[in-house]
Amino acid sequence: MDVQQMMVAANKAQCFVSPPLSTLIITINTPSLNPNTPSKTPMRTSLSFLRLFRPLSRPQTVLFRPLIPRYAAPRFSPFFSRHFSVSSAPFSASAVGFVDEKEREEEERWDFSNNETEAKFVFEDNDGVFADNDMKHLVAPEIEVKELDELPEQWRRSKLAWLCKELPAHKAGTLVRILNAQRKWLKQEDATYLAVHCMRIRENETGFRVYKWMMQQHWYRFDFALATKLADYMGKERKFTKCREIFDDIINQGRVPSESTFHILIVAYLSTPVQGCLDEACGIYNRMIQLGGYQPRLSLHNSLFRALLNRPGGSSKYYLKQAEFIFHNLETCGLEIQKEIYTGLIWLHSYQDTVDKERIKLLRKMMRESGMEEGKEVLISILRACSKDGDVEEAERTWIKLLGSNDSIPSQAFVYKMEVYSKVGEITKSLEVFREMKKCLGYTSIASYHKIIEVLCESEQMDLAESFMKELIESGMKPLMPSYIKLTDTYLRLNYHDKLESTFLECLEKCRPNRTIYSIYLSSLVKVGNLGKAEEIFNHMGKNVTIGVNAKSCNTILYGYLSSGDNSKAEKIYDLMCQKKFEIESPLMEKLESVLRSSRKEVKKPVSLKLSKEQREILMGLLLGGLRIDSDEERKNHMIRFEFNPSSIPHSILKRHIHDQYHEWLHPSSKLTAGNGDIPHKFNTISHSYFGFYADQFWPKGQPVIPKLIHRWLSPIVLAYWYMYGGYRTSAGDILLKLKGSSEGVKKVVKALKSKSLNCRVKRKGRVFWIGFLRTDSMWFWKLVEPYVLDDLKDFLKAGSETADDCAVESRDINFDSASDSDEKGSSDYSEDDNP
Repeated sequence: MDVQQMMVAANKAQCFVSPPLSTLIITINTPSLNPNTPSKTPMRTSLSFLRLFRPLSRPQTVLFRPLIPRYAAPRFSPFFSRHFSVSSAPFSASAVGFVDEKEREEEERWDFSNNETEAKFVFEDNDGVFADNDMKHLVAPEIEVKELDELPEQWRRSKLAWLCKELPAHKAGTLVRILNAQRKWLKQEDATYLAVHCMRIRENETGFRVYKWMMQQHWYRFDFALATKLADYMGKERKFTKCREIFDDIINQGRVPSESTFHILIVAYLSTPVQGCLDEACGIYNRMIQLGGYQPRLSLHNSLFRALLNRPGGSSKYYLKQAEFIFHNLETCGLEIQKEIYTGLIWLHSYQDTVDKERIKLLRKMMRESGMEEGKEVLISILRACSKDGDVEEAERTWIKLLGSNDSIPSQAFVYKMEVYSKVGEITKSLEVFREMKKCLGYTSIASYHKIIEVLCESEQMDLAESFMKELIESGMKPLMPSYIKLTDTYLRLNYHDKLESTFLECLEKCRPNRTIYSIYLSSLVKVGNLGKAEEIFNHMGKNVTIGVNAKSCNTILYGYLSSGDNSKAEKIYDLMCQKKFEIESPLMEKLESVLRSSRKEVKKPVSLKLSKEQREILMGLLLGGLRIDSDEERKNHMIRFEFNPSSIPHSILKRHIHDQYHEWLHPSSKLTAGNGDIPHKFNTISHSYFGFYADQFWPKGQPVIPKLIHRWLSPIVLAYWYMYGGYRTSAGDILLKLKGSSEGVKKVVKALKSKSLNCRVKRKGRVFWIGFLRTDSMWFWKLVEPYVLDDLKDFLKAGSETADDCAVESRDINFDSASDSDEKGSSDYSEDDNP
């Protein structure tokens, strides 16, 4: 029987009997095959009837062989809440934990923070190999789906065609309502066809919503091929949150995601600047090798390695273990190791607090054996490593190589050479290098001034240090604070109290207030016995939230009062330290015991970890404003992540106050170190079960929700901190509060506000609700919260002002007279955008 006879026979059969339950292999790249179905891509000709006779296809079975690495995969912080640790007999995925690189307990050195360009690796090859180019070559399982003309019922075909036309035109809430209305007849095969059709016409967001709706139905059966294709398409659109959600669904079903899903998800994370995505990319990369047994492509290794080195502000040094893991995988797989990989790894090693010089020597040897020359970056990294331990001989050999190269010598190389000589006490040579820098480069950098002043202060050559400080001030370069701190600290050590005071006053005129230099001046006043002035400075520190007091300053003033016999004031400082849960130094505690016994006070060591009433209310307000809580897999311990906008002046002021309020709860990596008074824009608490109540109320499943009892907790102080952290004042003087959660929760908040005589309006924009207090309503809200707003923030947040602050940009296009961007009714969590 020839082909034509076969087609005639089949057409006759179709007229009398139902079509057989054969299937078609449909690839996502083809547009819709149904002429009645709308499509945004050009329609192709009808599929040949011969395709009906192709053999059935099943999703490919993924076989994997885990690689056993020499280096354990490093652990990363769970910036996103959906983490799963899967283990079985043949393989195991490394659990995602917290960064343990010395707990990040030390702040960056001043030469790191003041020279971000130096602390960022510069690639010689700007083109390189990128993983994005390999995505089109990845193999993924094919989807099996019936076509409309194969369905026996005409009404089903018509309804599916109607849904294919309607669903892409509606937003999340309406889409869910439409699907719920068809729940009586929609089955797994029908919903799968809808999702596939949406992907054909590039309506991937609609396809994702259909997929999530399917998962909630009683008839749902997991479809590996559908989940893989949808995850891949979401990842290619850089919607990493939705791609990760499907990725986790696949793992929860006991399946291993395909190589394409691993690859595309990593690329999606690397393509976004959102905080925490690099850690997520590293975690997925490790699981791709250990859980899936895949061998990533060369481009993926290189892209991830580049991303590690491109971390700003010197934070790359914490990713040394991950970089070594990538290097090991390149070696194990026999892939080409490019020059920038060797150079970058040496660069990372040189920035460690304890440099592994043997490892650097081995990497240099491997470079030479591969026929690669040591470039400028390698030589500077060697100088940096030599500056850590004062290796003069190696530094001088490296310097000769730098002079012999055709590249210009960067200013930081001079700083490292100065530090090498200072380590061995050769101050004169450090001075010669400083002067040589101006002759060679024609200028002197701010980092070199800081270093030479530091070197001279350590050798107690104060006249020279003062002359260089004067020269630095006259040059107009910034910042000056590191050198001022070094000078005053040396004056305190040498008992030059008059010079310390004059330098302190000069610093206040030229720099912003700094807790470190205030603490040095306070110690000086206590040391000379000027307790009246010391008390004045201490009170000023406590009132100014940009400075604040800490355990060190409290112990300093307490020592002064106890030494002078002023027991009443010593008791007040003791009460303050108990209230703030500051640790009292042991020698002072012994003196306090006799003082407190005479006044019949019980001596208690203020180290109990328990939130005060004020801390609880502040935390409530911050959580409403968007504060994040991360939980472990068993939801036994929880970590609060404080994150502030570095471009916001109100947030820059608020962060110090919050840092002081929760200082006893902070993780060691988030606490300030001696000599560094700068509060980071991101810090976190320890992981503790005490935060379980707040995690269950505000972040029960890793997503922000509004508690059912929120109406009981909206006190004025809660509203004030909600406003300071997650609120804005518009250019017209209106007040807006940002809130995430369900529409039902928002209604409870609005109802509670109205019970306090606070009228407001609600607008939804994307995944965020905005609660607006307009015109006179904003004045009533301000009167309620003003007593609890920080004094330094009142000018920025006061209602009714016609001046806009720098934080109102995000909310300036909120129009409460227009309809919401998303339908509040029937909305779902998965309608959120990935990028905030």
